[in-house]
Amino acid sequence: MMKFAWDNYKRYAWGKNELRPLTKNGHIGNMFGGLRGASIVDSLDTLYIMGLMEEYEEAKEWIQDNLDLNSNGEASLFEVNIRYVGGLLSAYYLTGAEIFKQKVLELGEKLLPAFNTPTGIPRGVINLGSWGWASAGSSILAEFGTLHLEFVHLSELSRNPLFTEKVMNIRKLLNKIEKPHGLYPNFLSPVSGNWVQHHVSIGGLGDSFYEYLIKSFLMSDKMDQEAQKMYYSAMEAIEANLVQKSPGGLTYVAEWRGGILDHKMGHLACFSGGMIGIGADDGPAEQKQHYLDLAAEITHTCHESYSRSATKLGPEAFRFDAGAEATATRLSDRYYILRPEVIESYMYMWRLTHDPKYREWGWEAVEVRETYCTCNSTFQLYI
Repeated sequence: MMKFAWDNYKRYAWGKNELRPLTKNGHIGNMFGGLRGASIVDSLDTLYIMGLMEEYEEAKEWIQDNLDLNSNGEASLFEVNIRYVGGLLSAYYLTGAEIFKQKVLELGEKLLPAFNTPTGIPRGVINLGSWGWASAGSSILAEFGTLHLEFVHLSELSRNPLFTEKVMNIRKLLNKIEKPHGLYPNFLSPVSGNWVQHHVSIGGLGDSFYEYLIKSFLMSDKMDQEAQKMYYSAMEAIEANLVQKSPGGLTYVAEWRGGILDHKMGHLACFSGGMIGIGADDGPAEQKQHYLDLAAEITHTCHESYSRSATKLGPEAFRFDAGAEATATRLSDRYYILRPEVIESYMYMWRLTHDPKYREWGWEAVEVRETYCTCNSTFQLYI
């Protein structure tokens, strides 16, 4: 699958950010502020780990010769961080190639002005040319909360503590601000430092904030006790307020809208099975088996969202209301855009339990992707 996707990207869209599979055209878009080659940068570590060394060397050569960071557009801080900064950092740590270190430190400097707000909570959009943040509204929890891993490493590599200081300031504010029922709403004003509204989700808008807490703790060799405390406190609040059991026995994580539960779960929220699993070891000792059981139950529910669909592809969101369980009851939710979260949880749960069902579920997902999502140039979404 990787070779097929890479070869067609190279053939039809080399140097562009992505390939449009039906028209076989390269696409740049405006998410990255004029930066190019997102698919190349984002694939570096995968190519290297898979032993696709010829393809890796092609990608490295393109980055050395063609990755121009002097763009002049408005970019998503979150997307640039997870695709470009994360991709270059992982490639550097895997290979030691200095070009990746050079590029990532140059790019990191361009992201710092996003934090120049009254609170230090970064704006979601930054102008890479003027080194200033672009006009925008609220900052999103999953965006400003998904910088910590990369920025700590930028400080390590550059010997400049400023990157770490920026993300530690985010934590400082989040620890100080009042949280409804211990929950973190999805929108925060970077000007006032107050929550803009009380919508809570571990799916879109919230998801990777929680993921980065437990991974920051693990990445620190379990020394980052602040991240540990924040993560397990958040898990307690999520269990108390959001985790539900359907009449049919399926465990799911609802969304919270100012005290009213919305009994839906997005595909993005299905990463939580794996996350809760990898965090099971380091909470209260008496809770370890409980967290492993909860992780397995949520992963099972997400698998049900696949197995209950006609194609066996999971919907963008599934609901638990009006007699429906783990199914997309709204037309607007009935599509699949190659999201990885369910398969990610299968992978983590396999490694934690070695239960063969997770490998079987993963292979089922591979087969239906091949059936419904491939065309003669690459993979596509299914509606």
